[in-house]
Amino acid sequence: MRVLMIGDVVGSAGRAVLNANLPMLRQRLKTDFVIVNGENAAHGFGITGNICDSFYQAGADCITTGNHVFDQRDVVGQMERDDKILRPINYPPDTPGKGFGFYKTDDGKRILVANVMCRLFMELLDDPFRALDELLKRYRLGRDADAIILDVHGEATSEKQAIGHYVDGRASIVVGTHTHVPTADTWVLPGGTAYQSDLGMTGDYDSVIGMKKDLSVQRFLTKAEKIRLEPATEDGTLCGCFVVLDDKTGLAKRIEPVRVGARLTETIPKP
Repeated sequence: MRVLMIGDVVGSAGRAVLNANLPMLRQRLKTDFVIVNGENAAHGFGITGNICDSFYQAGADCITTGNHVFDQRDVVGQMERDDKILRPINYPPDTPGKGFGFYKTDDGKRILVANVMCRLFMELLDDPFRALDELLKRYRLGRDADAIILDVHGEATSEKQAIGHYVDGRASIVVGTHTHVPTADTWVLPGGTAYQSDLGMTGDYDSVIGMKKDLSVQRFLTKAEKIRLEPATEDGTLCGCFVVLDDKTGLAKRIEPVRVGARLTETIPKP
């Protein structure tokens, strides 16, 4: 099984480079399933129903999110009618939407995708380790799902790495999102789980984590006035990873970075 995961889409630049390149990547990499983190897709903050639909049309099978998931009000209505968009599983129980979902590939493979949010330097939500533990005790790789994929949305690489090791062998893929900077630690953990601390963003890299660089720099230089950040809008770069899973075990054979676009060195793996 071949899986493509794409990091946080930021603003119009991110949407444009995703929609322009995802159909090509699906075909070139012969992917069976595509997951896109879309929590910054609507002008840098949240996502809308129309944006979700555009991502599906481009080739996304599932959309994960994070701490900005509810910044756009109409996303609640989208979640009520759309099983393919997820919010963090460790949000309070009465939060709209759901934190995990089951999906099927064209050839009938069962895929469990879950979204979880870390706590270090983030909101104090329910324990992500416990939330994942409960999920993975209920649904087991090989028995209940042919692949289990986790989007771990968090600030601290230490917490994301700890989660990776904690579920190693119980999940097919664990990748981090949120920091908007791609990490170089794509590797298969000892137990067979594909791992990367952060996929990086899909957006304009001539920026400060996707926001206009002059506004971002000014915000660091002065506290005299509140400066509202705006997404950078020039040519974008798509960042993510490509994972090949063993069809018999659901564990990873390999994981490689994917980068396509204006700023970073292009990297497209062989299928």
